[in-house]
Amino acid sequence: MTATRAHPGRGASPRIARAINDRLALRLLQQEGPLTAAQLKELTGMSRPSVADLVERLQDAGLIAVVGESGAARRGPNARVYGIVAGRAHVAGLDVRIESIAVEIADLLGRTVARGELPVPPGADPARLVEDGIGLLQDTARSAGVAALHTVAFGAPGLVDPVTGRLSPTGALPTWHGDLVDEVRKRIGVPVLLENEVNLAAVAEQRTGAAAGDDATFVLLWLGSGVGAALMLDGRLRRGMSGGAGEVGFLPLSRTGELPTATDCDNGFHGLAGSRGVCALAREHGLPADPAEDAAAAAGVVGAAAAAPPGSAGALFLDALAARIAVGAASICAVLDPGRVVLAGEVGLAGGTALAGRVAERLALLSPLRTLVQPTAVDGAPILRGAVITAMDSAQDVLFTPPE
Repeated sequence: MTATRAHPGRGASPRIARAINDRLALRLLQQEGPLTAAQLKELTGMSRPSVADLVERLQDAGLIAVVGESGAARRGPNARVYGIVAGRAHVAGLDVRIESIAVEIADLLGRTVARGELPVPPGADPARLVEDGIGLLQDTARSAGVAALHTVAFGAPGLVDPVTGRLSPTGALPTWHGDLVDEVRKRIGVPVLLENEVNLAAVAEQRTGAAAGDDATFVLLWLGSGVGAALMLDGRLRRGMSGGAGEVGFLPLSRTGELPTATDCDNGFHGLAGSRGVCALAREHGLPADPAEDAAAAAGVVGAAAAAPPGSAGALFLDALAARIAVGAASICAVLDPGRVVLAGEVGLAGGTALAGRVAERLALLSPLRTLVQPTAVDGAPILRGAVITAMDSAQDVLFTPPE
């Protein structure tokens, strides 16, 4: 355990001091797991009577409960083990894509209690999708026995307006994403948060992945159907004045020399490193690529190439793809100098260390800046996990703050 001391300001009122201590104790219980009163005393530096009062307050508020007893020989209050009442509140995270809607319901500690997913067929009616998305959220919560949600967080592609908190889609992205968020806000009656989906993947990476750490600095480069980036600088997401920081698909990088436009990034970095560009590059090297040319197709051909022997068509394809990715990464690093680039998304995950190592080699030839390139360490559903973490943090901010 890492000791943390409670240090209320010298002029803090007793109420403020109690609030600071309560919040510290709850954070310790979240990070360390269940603790005895003696352990809380040791970690916070508080007196035994103060810890006893704190434990009583948090129990009365329904935030902590006795979850067992320590192995100490001497029985008594200090032998009781206290833990956060994770079922005190539940949150929901949603990952809204062009081809699917996914939902995860979690408790106050972020532990998954239910998941649901809905495919979105091409040409589906937008109004029907909004209703089906709301139904998926409600049905998934109901399947877990959750009667009411505390907070909901969405991840969706596009720009999130920092003033209105609404989605401003870029390019040819569908408008029903924003309609779904707006309708959930109207109908569910709880706080609803909205974040760019790549930003949420970076949140998951910061908590549990290759760049874990409260003060981490890195760029997460998402490689999937499209490309995007999330900027985590000194532990904080940087969204930009209009919410568009990281829209690297619009970087003016193309094979033809043509430029992207404000509504079309096919002639930008998106065209080079998005799934269609990846599949086309694979075919140029004689490799079979699913004609769907979606993220799954690109990940499939990249995953196979990552295991190919040196000198083979697969290895040469991966070299060429890494060269493309490195150009985009060099453009980002020349401005931000983050020191670390994490390759995420379906393609980044499938390429693993084979792709990341090649990108690092090419990047070192393009830039004098020292930059570590790593594959994502968050598999499964990073956007969904980031949404749950965001909703959980928001709920804890409310519940872990004692009332006036």
